[in-house]
Amino acid sequence: MLIPLDYYRILGLPIQATAEQLQQAHRDRTLQLPRREYSEVAIVARKQLIDEACAVLSDSDGRKAYDANFLAKTYDRESEAAIAAKQRLKTSSGQATFLQDAGETVAAESKALDAAPDPHTPSIEIDDNQFVGALLVLQELGEYELVQKLGRPYLNNGSIAIDEARFGDPQLVRPDIVLTVALACLELGREQWQQGQYQNAAKSLDAGQELLLRESLFPSVRGEMQTDIYKLRPYNILELLSLPEEKVSERRQGLQILREMLEERGGIDGSGDDRSGLGIEDFLRFVQQLRKHLTSSEQQTLFEAEAGRPSAVATYLSVYTLLAQGFAARQPAMIRRAKLMLMQLGRRQDVHLEKAVCSLLLGQTEEASRALELSSEKEPLAFIREHSQDSPDLLPGLCLYAEHWLQEEVFPHFRDLANQSVSLKDYFADPKVQAYLEALPSDAETANEWVVVQPRSGKPQGRLQPTGDRPPAATQPPAAKQVASSVSLTPVPADTSSADSAPKYQATVAGIGAVAAVSLPTTTAGRPAASTSKPRRSHSSSRRSGGIGQGLTGSFADRARTIAAQISAQVKSMPPNKLALLVIAIVLSLLMLWLILSLLANAMQALSGPSLQGEQPSVSLEAPPIEIPALTAAPEPSAPAPVSGEITDEAAGQIVQSWLSAKAAALGPNHAVEELKQVLTEPALSRWQLMAEAQQKNNAHQRYVHKLEVKGVKTNPTNPDRAEVEAQVSEKAEVFDRDQLVTSRNENLRIRYDLIRQDGQWRIMDWQVMK
Repeated sequence: MLIPLDYYRILGLPIQATAEQLQQAHRDRTLQLPRREYSEVAIVARKQLIDEACAVLSDSDGRKAYDANFLAKTYDRESEAAIAAKQRLKTSSGQATFLQDAGETVAAESKALDAAPDPHTPSIEIDDNQFVGALLVLQELGEYELVQKLGRPYLNNGSIAIDEARFGDPQLVRPDIVLTVALACLELGREQWQQGQYQNAAKSLDAGQELLLRESLFPSVRGEMQTDIYKLRPYNILELLSLPEEKVSERRQGLQILREMLEERGGIDGSGDDRSGLGIEDFLRFVQQLRKHLTSSEQQTLFEAEAGRPSAVATYLSVYTLLAQGFAARQPAMIRRAKLMLMQLGRRQDVHLEKAVCSLLLGQTEEASRALELSSEKEPLAFIREHSQDSPDLLPGLCLYAEHWLQEEVFPHFRDLANQSVSLKDYFADPKVQAYLEALPSDAETANEWVVVQPRSGKPQGRLQPTGDRPPAATQPPAAKQVASSVSLTPVPADTSSADSAPKYQATVAGIGAVAAVSLPTTTAGRPAASTSKPRRSHSSSRRSGGIGQGLTGSFADRARTIAAQISAQVKSMPPNKLALLVIAIVLSLLMLWLILSLLANAMQALSGPSLQGEQPSVSLEAPPIEIPALTAAPEPSAPAPVSGEITDEAAGQIVQSWLSAKAAALGPNHAVEELKQVLTEPALSRWQLMAEAQQKNNAHQRYVHKLEVKGVKTNPTNPDRAEVEAQVSEKAEVFDRDQLVTSRNENLRIRYDLIRQDGQWRIMDWQVMK
C-alpha cells in the first residue's frame, strides 16, 4: 500500500545528508521509543521502516536511484497512480470492490481517495503489516490531520480490514490505531490552541476523547485530553461569545459552558475547582474580559442568577447591568432595583458613590448628597468637587461625574451599549422617566423626620414657574426638574399666538470636563421668577435636592418667628370677607379644643377611681394583713432576661432571636416598624427605623428565614449592665420591589452583639460581623 512518506523524513534528514549523518540519525530514531501504551507490533513495524530507510540511503547506487525518483515525483504534475485511481472511479458502476488501501466499499472509496497521497508528495510502498508503524511515524512527524484521514476509516463501523487480520493481530492492531489517532487529536488540539483557534482545538480534543470513550481504551490518555479540555474552556468561551449575534447557537453554547464553569466553581467568586487552572483573581479578570462580548440582557440573566448563590461580585455586576439597562432604555424601575441591591452590599462594602449615582438618576438628590458624604472614594470626590466650585452643593459635579462614569466605565462593557452616547438631559426629558419619578416619594419624605422642609415663596417645591399669567404646562417631576436644572436649563420663548400656551424649557448639558452652568428662567418682564432664586446651602432655601451637609441652619425660635411673620403678612393682605371667615374658623377651633380637653379631664378622673373617705386600715408591706395558706407555686414563664445578675446563654439567645423576629417584621410586607423599639436601643434603633421607614415608603420589603446558634456570652467585668453575645446566624433573605422579587441571598455569619440593660431589660445597642 502507498503511504505519503519518504526515507529522508523517516530519519528526519534533508536530502543533502552525509553518510555519517545517516548513521547518527538511525541510532537516534532507534533509541527514541514511542509511548509505552503501544504494542510490540507497532514498535517492530516502526523499526522496520527506520531500518529500511537507512539501508536504502546508505547504499550509494540505491540512494541515487531513490533520489532520482524522489525528485521526479516532486516536480511531476500528476503521478500514474493518481490517474489510475481517477480512472477506477469513472468506470466503477456501483458494484462492491475492495480498495487497496482501506478495504471499503465503493460508497466509501471516493472518500478514501480524497485522503490518498498528493501526487506531488513523495511516497513509499509498504507492506500491510507495516501500516501501524507508518501511522506511528507520521504522528511523530506532526502529520496529525493525515494520521486521522488514514486511520479513521479503519475504525468506522463496517470496516473489515482489521477484523480480517490484514494488518496483524486485530487484538493488538486496533488499539494501536486507536491510540495513534487519539494522540493525533490531542496534539492537533494543542497546536490549534497555540495558534488561537480555540473552537477548533476544542473540537479536536472532543473528537479524540469521544473515540477513546467509544473504544473504552487508554484512560490515562483520555485524562490528558480532559485536562486540556478543562483548561481550554475559558478560551473557547471567549471565542464563541465574540462571534456575531447572528451566530445564536454558537453563542448559546459559549454561555452554557460558562454556566458549567460557574457551577463547578460555586459562583464567580467561589473557591471550587473547575480544573481550568484559574485562581479567584484570574477568573474575575476573565469574567471582566468576556463582559464586552455579552449584551446587557445576557449579562442581566447571567449575573442575577449568580447573585442568588449569594455572590457579592455577581450582585455588584448585576447593579452595573441594571443601571446600564435602566438608563439606556429609560426605565428608572431597573435603576431602583440596582439601588436596592446596593443597600444589601453597603453593609460590608463602600458603594456610596454608586448609591449617589442611583439616587441622582431617581431624582433623589438629597439622598445622593448624603451618600457622597459617606463615600471614601478620593479621586471621584475630587472630580465632583472640582466641577462644583461655583455651586452651593455638589450636584453639578455629580451630574457631570455620572454622565462621564456611565459613558466611560459602564457602557463599554456591554456589547449592545458600547457605541451609545450618554445624556442626562435626554434621560430626564423622557416622559416615561418623568412619570416614574413623579410617583416616587420625595426626598423630604424619605429624609430624617426631624428635618424641616419648607417650600419657597409658597410655590410647589422643585418646580419651574410659568412666565406671565399663563397656566403651567405639564412639567417634569420635581426630582427630574431639580437634576436637570443643576445641569443647565435655558428658557425658550413661548409661543404667544395662543393664550393657553405654556412656557417651554430647553435643557443643555455641558461637555465632559466642563463646569455645569445654571441658567434660570425669567418672567415676561425680564426679572428672575420668584421660585427660581439662587439656592443656598441654608435649609431655608428649601431646594428639594438639598446640599452636601445641608441641615437646619437656624434655631427653632428663629424659624418660628419667620413662619409667624409670613402668616402675619398673609393675614394683612387678606380681603375683609376672607378675614371674617378666618376669625370664625379660629373661634370654632378654640371651642372644639376646649371640648376635647374637657372630655379628656373627665376620662382621667374616671380612671383614677373614687376617693377614699374616713379612717383607712394600716397595711404594711413587710407582712400580709392576714395569714396566707401555703400553696404550691406555679412555674413562672421564663423572662427574656433577668432583672439583675449576669445574663445567661438562654436569655441571650432569646434577645437575639427577638431582634431577628423584629427585623423580619419591620422590613417585611407589613412594615411593623414599632417592634424595633422592643429590642433595639441607640445607635442601632434610629438607623434601622430609618431603613424600615424608607423601604415602606418605597414599597419595598424583605422576607427572612433565620437560624440562630449562640456561641458564647461575656458580661462586662466593670459594668454588669453591659454584655457581649457571640452567635452564628444563618440568614436567607428575598428582596421585593412592589411584590416583584429583585434579588435573594443566603449568608452564614458570625456576629458579636453589644447588649445593654435599660430599666431592667436587655436591649441590643449594635453589632459587628466577625471575619
